[in-house]
Amino acid sequence: MSCAVVLFTRDLRVRDQAALATAAREAKRVVPLFVLDDALLRRGCGAPNRLSFLLDSLRDLDGSLRERGARLVLRRGDPVEELLGVAAECGATSIHLSDDYSHYARSRLQRLALACERARLHLRVHSGVTVVEPGKLLPTGSDHYRVFTPYWRIWAEYPRSAPRQAPRRLALPPHIRAGRIPALGRLTAEPLALDLIDGGETAARGRLERWLRGGLAGYAQGRDDLAAPAGTSRLSADLHFGCLSPAAVLARVEGREGGDAFARQLCWRDFHHQVLAARPDLPRTDYRTQGDRWRRSERLAAAWREGRTGYPIVDAGMRQLAREGFIHNRARMIVASFLTKTLYLDWRIGAAHFARLLIDADVANNVGNWQWVAGTGNDTRPNRVLNPLRQARRFDPSGDYVRRYLPELSSLPGQAVHEPWTLAGKERRALSYPAPVVDHGKAALRFRSLRESRPG
Repeated sequence: MSCAVVLFTRDLRVRDQAALATAAREAKRVVPLFVLDDALLRRGCGAPNRLSFLLDSLRDLDGSLRERGARLVLRRGDPVEELLGVAAECGATSIHLSDDYSHYARSRLQRLALACERARLHLRVHSGVTVVEPGKLLPTGSDHYRVFTPYWRIWAEYPRSAPRQAPRRLALPPHIRAGRIPALGRLTAEPLALDLIDGGETAARGRLERWLRGGLAGYAQGRDDLAAPAGTSRLSADLHFGCLSPAAVLARVEGREGGDAFARQLCWRDFHHQVLAARPDLPRTDYRTQGDRWRRSERLAAAWREGRTGYPIVDAGMRQLAREGFIHNRARMIVASFLTKTLYLDWRIGAAHFARLLIDADVANNVGNWQWVAGTGNDTRPNRVLNPLRQARRFDPSGDYVRRYLPELSSLPGQAVHEPWTLAGKERRALSYPAPVVDHGKAALRFRSLRESRPG
C-alpha cells in the first residue's frame, strides 16, 4: 500500500497546503511529520516567544489531523536523518514538503534531495510559503527585482490558482511511533513576553475573520495609526509559521474595501523573499553597500533595546516588542531609523534583537526591512531619516500609543507626552524617564554628511 511522508516546516496548516493535499490524493497512507531541528534551535530560532507560538501551532495542527483520522508525527534532531528514518519505518516511497528560500532552507533541501536520491525516494517540492514563488517573476537581464514598484505591477497581474481544500480523511500507517509535542520548558528556560497571541491555524483563522469584518475596510487610511486597536491585521506571525496560506489570505481580501492596500503588503513579503532567494548572504552582507563605518557603542545599543533612549515614540515601540513579541509596522520603521540613522549603529544589531523577540521574525522580511530602513537594501531613497518627533505627532497625535507602553509618562497631557524634555525642571526631574541619549537634529545632519562623503 503506497505511503508518503509530508515534512511540515513553515506551513503548519491543513487548508491550502499543497504538500499535504497532493500526498493525500496520491498515496493511500500519509505520515504528517514535523522535526524539531536542533540546528535551528541552536542558531537562535529557539527564541522563547517563537517557540511558544510554534508549540501552539503544532498542537493545533495535531488536532486538525486527528479530526481527519491521522495525527502529527514528531521527531527531534537533524530533519534529513529523521525524515529518512520515518520513511524507512513506514515504507514510504515519496516525500513532500513546501519550498523555502533562506540559505539554511536551501541547504536543507539540497541535502534532502541527495539523501532521497540515494534512498530511491521520490521528492516532491511544493509552493506555499509565498503567493508567487521566487524566480517566477524576472525582469529583463536580472535574476530578481531590485525595486518594489515594478515588481508590484507584475505581481498584481500574475495568475493564481484557487486555494486548495483540506483533505477530508487521512490514514496513518499502522504502528508508527508518533512522538510527543514537548512542553515549552523542555526547550527553553528563558522568560516569555507577557502578552503573546496564541499560535495555530484555528487561532489564525479567527484573527483573519475578525480582521475582515472589522479592520480591512479602514486599512488604507488607518494602517499607520499607532494607537488604533484594529489598524493592522496582526497576521504576520500566522503567515511566518504558515498557519495561514498567504495565497488564501490574498483570495479573501481581493475585491474588498481596503483589499488593494493589504495585497500590497503581501506583495512586499514576496518581494523580500525573491531578494533573499537571489542573495542568500543578505542576513550578513549589505545588499547595496554605503561604505558605512558604524559607530560602536554598547551603551547606546542597550538604551535602544531597553526602550530608554529618551524619545518616547521610539521607547514605546521597543517596549511593545518586549511585551508582546510584536511591534507595529510604523513603529518598526521609526525604531529602525533611530538605531541606524540617528544612533548610527549597525542594522545587524537591530535585526538580531528583533530576531530574538519577534514571533514573526521571518529571515527574508526581518533582514530585508532592516536593510531597507538602513539604506543598504532596496530603498530608492537610502539617506532619508525619520524624525521621531514628527513621526509621533503624525501617527500618535493623541499620545495614546506612548501612554500604553510607557506608564511613567501616562500622566502627561496631550503632545507633552512626546516631548517630556520640554517640561519645567521640577516636573522633569519628577519623571522616572531618561533624557535623550542624543540630539536627533545634530545626529541626522551627521548621518547625511557621512553618507554624502561615502557614496555607495
